[in-house]
Amino acid sequence: MAPRRLLLVGEGNFSFAAALSETLDDSTSVTATCLQRPADLAGDPVAQENLQRLRERGTEVRFGVDCTQLADAFELHHREFDRIYFNFPHCGRKAGVAKNRELLAKFFQSCKDVLAPEGEVYVALCRGQGGTPADKPTREWHNSWQVVAMAALGGFILSDVHPFSCEAVPGYKCTGYRSQDKSFHVEGALNHIFTRSLPFEDSQPRIFRTKVGGRWFSFPEPEALVGKLNRGFLEAPSCHPVRTINEKLIAELGKVFPLKRLKRPFPLLPQGSTSALTSWNCDILSAAFWISLREDDSNSESLTDGTTQDMEDFLALFSELSLLKDPGSDSKEEAHEESYGQTTVCLRPSLLVHVQAVIQAPDFVPGYLHILSGPVFRKCRILPFTMPAFHETLFVIGFNKNLKDGCLQSLLEHLKGFLDSLLTHTLLEGSQPSSSVEFVFQPNGKEYIINVKRPNFGPDCAKALIIGSVVTSATGIMHKDQCFMFVSMNLDLLAMLVWGISDWRMLWTFDHRFLKNFVSGSIEPFKSYCLYPPCYVHDISFWLDEKKGFDELEFHMVARAVSRDTVISIQFLSRFQHPKTQQVSLCYRLTYQTCDKALPQQQVSSMQSQLRKEIQQRLHVIPR
Repeated sequence: MAPRRLLLVGEGNFSFAAALSETLDDSTSVTATCLQRPADLAGDPVAQENLQRLRERGTEVRFGVDCTQLADAFELHHREFDRIYFNFPHCGRKAGVAKNRELLAKFFQSCKDVLAPEGEVYVALCRGQGGTPADKPTREWHNSWQVVAMAALGGFILSDVHPFSCEAVPGYKCTGYRSQDKSFHVEGALNHIFTRSLPFEDSQPRIFRTKVGGRWFSFPEPEALVGKLNRGFLEAPSCHPVRTINEKLIAELGKVFPLKRLKRPFPLLPQGSTSALTSWNCDILSAAFWISLREDDSNSESLTDGTTQDMEDFLALFSELSLLKDPGSDSKEEAHEESYGQTTVCLRPSLLVHVQAVIQAPDFVPGYLHILSGPVFRKCRILPFTMPAFHETLFVIGFNKNLKDGCLQSLLEHLKGFLDSLLTHTLLEGSQPSSSVEFVFQPNGKEYIINVKRPNFGPDCAKALIIGSVVTSATGIMHKDQCFMFVSMNLDLLAMLVWGISDWRMLWTFDHRFLKNFVSGSIEPFKSYCLYPPCYVHDISFWLDEKKGFDELEFHMVARAVSRDTVISIQFLSRFQHPKTQQVSLCYRLTYQTCDKALPQQQVSSMQSQLRKEIQQRLHVIPR
């Protein structure tokens, strides 16, 4: 819908307001403002002519309006502007970058009081001033106006950038260069379009309830997974890209094999069924999120904060702790906890935990591809394409041992052909050569890794991504004279490659603008609504406790939880050993950046301070 109420601030000679108003229809109202008083413009014939044109069109003009105090200029019933324009802001005279940053920061903080919820803020800046990669050439960050960082202080994100064109508003003449009747240098100038960001919510982890063995238990949402449980991305009528890519994958393999989609829940890991994982990939289990279920017969609504969905389908219960237990806990403590109605479980790290249940089900049909899809959760280090939660699709097929080679070859050929075609046809025009899919046979003799080689990942990313695996045999999976194959696919990584989504966190955003990029069943390149978010770098060093040791994976998980997934990189810098005490100190560099929200520097500093407290308490280190 076209904007209906426009606010122009910082008008100099009102030439922009006059020119713009003549391009609009009668349904759009314009309010043009300036900081000066009427007497200040009395001797400016250009300004007087433009003011006359505005009055003839019925445009509202206000004088003495401070763009950093907009709430003071407009009553409540006169706010809710659909668009605010600020062309070439400047403090005047020879103000430096610091003064102009301050102006921008106060302006954006003022805008949030008078802008409509879906409104936009247009800020035109001269070449290089913004400090974003859109500027050609790009200034060094410290020498720019840091417009995205200043906007974040008001809760705004940069959603679009395009060249500023004087031709689009004939008659516009910008003035005010160094407080004089001189034009700014508008060649190479950019219009920066900002929109409201979703706020960072300081909510506590939710409490979920689940029924295990006829008894009700409750458990808190793991801090590192806040906002990643019960999202329903794979369920109809979702148009989320992970569902779209899953349906396409299933449909393609259905051309070769008869399909059987498994609809019933697979909530628990039966006793002894860990062999599907432990026989070939112990790392998956060691990275599981272990939680304690506390028996609780309270009313479900009071426990779940309104979330009453049964969580059994996410949980894997290990009834024999001697077979497999939380590697970070003590068996005596577990026994003590169970005696008080507490049970140790883990959120499923892979759908492979359900393989035995699928195969042993009475309705298992050899020769059919049995399909199971859902979210899985693993502890992991903070890396660009490594995620603690993602959606997995598992294909399970059983066949006569004599047919193994032919069935495997057919499956691999069709899967590779589909993936190559999918990734080739979704490349942007002018991009580098297409992705290359390859199946790499592993030394264990039982598994293929599905690699995608892509030349345009960027210098900081691996040149190949593992998007899935094919297990050709697994010790302990026995069923008559059949042998089995399992295909596991990471739908999140595949969706990122297909739509060109550079940040996995975007798949989990609550911002409704994300799903507006996707129409069910179609594939168009993803266009981000949050451009060039600023990065903030902080170093942290701490002394180790020799008796306790140091778990780097847990350090990453604490950083992920405290920062609410805003830490995008943790780089080890140095190790120092005191020459006298022999005490060891480690130093790391953390980079903070969001992909969908405004993140001010002050909030990052607060997170960094909280991280120092948390690692001291949880990891038993002493911050320096």
